[in-house]
Amino acid sequence: MTEQPEPDLGTRVDMRTDRPHPARVYDYLLGGKDNFAADREAAQKGLQANPDSRIPPRENRLFLRRAVRYLAEQGIDQFLDIGTGIPSAPNVHHVAQGINPRSRIVYVDNDPIVLAHARALLTSHPEGRTDYIDADLRDVDTILRSAALRNTLDLNRPVGLLLIAILHFVGDEHDPWSLVERLLAVLPAGSYLALSHLTGDFRPEAWEQVAEVYRRQGVTMKVRSKERIERFFTGLELVDPGLQILPAWRPDLGEAADRSSPSDAQVSVYGAVARKP
Repeated sequence: MTEQPEPDLGTRVDMRTDRPHPARVYDYLLGGKDNFAADREAAQKGLQANPDSRIPPRENRLFLRRAVRYLAEQGIDQFLDIGTGIPSAPNVHHVAQGINPRSRIVYVDNDPIVLAHARALLTSHPEGRTDYIDADLRDVDTILRSAALRNTLDLNRPVGLLLIAILHFVGDEHDPWSLVERLLAVLPAGSYLALSHLTGDFRPEAWEQVAEVYRRQGVTMKVRSKERIERFFTGLELVDPGLQILPAWRPDLGEAADRSSPSDAQVSVYGAVARKP
């Protein structure tokens, strides 16, 4: 394994521990330890509103691995993962480089604690490469102008764009559909979008209570209907079986599980993979 230069941590010293951050709340719900009191408080209040709140993060991680495996098996060897979260192996590069060691991955997140752990994301197979961009999904220009992106990925060749459990933290006022369109616009034909998103279709009152908990802590959470989530795939070719509650999306690509499958209402997250024609 080869280690690439560690990102410069000197420019981001404020860990903003006094307010919750989605990446750290997500880490807590997955049983991780890279979180702070504000994150745990928000997560616990969310669990009071919806006791199944630990299930969506778990299913998102499993969906991510299946989606990356599918894309790698289709020949995709470049990935742009926006909203990476705190490293929790296997990460995208583990899955992709396990199939094609030459795969290249650029991770993007805006939480300083993720940046502090980014060294774990930069340990690549010697034939491949990984890099990290400290940026917010809403700042598409910063992502697209980044030297890390341009030096790691060849945007003249197909790329797998990964937006896993990130868009429900973008409010309508920031037009998340436009953000996705702008990212896809720079990617060539044959690229793919893999996306997952919380929905209130099954338990609207419970998820609205969870969203309100986050709002009171200064964090946007916007659960959306299946119809509104489908809009992210406008102009793309959905891969079978289309937009599904996560466990129903190509379960054959996942690891064998010795647990009972959660209900659609417990998961409350849609996911799909689609190809840019």
